[in-house]
Amino acid sequence: MNSSKRTIGFIAFVAFIVVSGFALYKWVRFGTIDGGSIFFSFLLLSYFFNAITWEHPEGEGEKDELDRHIQAQSSRIGYFVLMILSGLILIVSEGVSNLNDINNFPLLIVVGLTFVTLPVTAFIYSKKYK
Repeated sequence: MNSSKRTIGFIAFVAFIVVSGFALYKWVRFGTIDGGSIFFSFLLLSYFFNAITWEHPEGEGEKDELDRHIQAQSSRIGYFVLMILSGLILIVSEGVSNLNDINNFPLLIVVGLTFVTLPVTAFIYSKKYK
């Protein structure tokens, strides 16, 4: 890992710790959950992992065959992990296992969309080559 990659990764990680620590402080001290801090914590964490994984933190630059394979496989695995986690969050947050008892319809729609996103995307993308 070169020094600029290491420096960018370090800065992103420190920023993640600061923003997450501020959100945790507000939650413990005042009992409030700051949505903006949570969002930016996840954004900084993703930037950190991009910085330490790829040569360019924004994903720019030349990618060889191995880089493209890693990106394709990690995208597919990440999709299924996100699908499972969103379903678990729905079940845990609602505290029910019967779908008719769920009141958080936006989250239910998001979980439903996770099931159709990959097949619809594959269908549209396959039309490009057929």
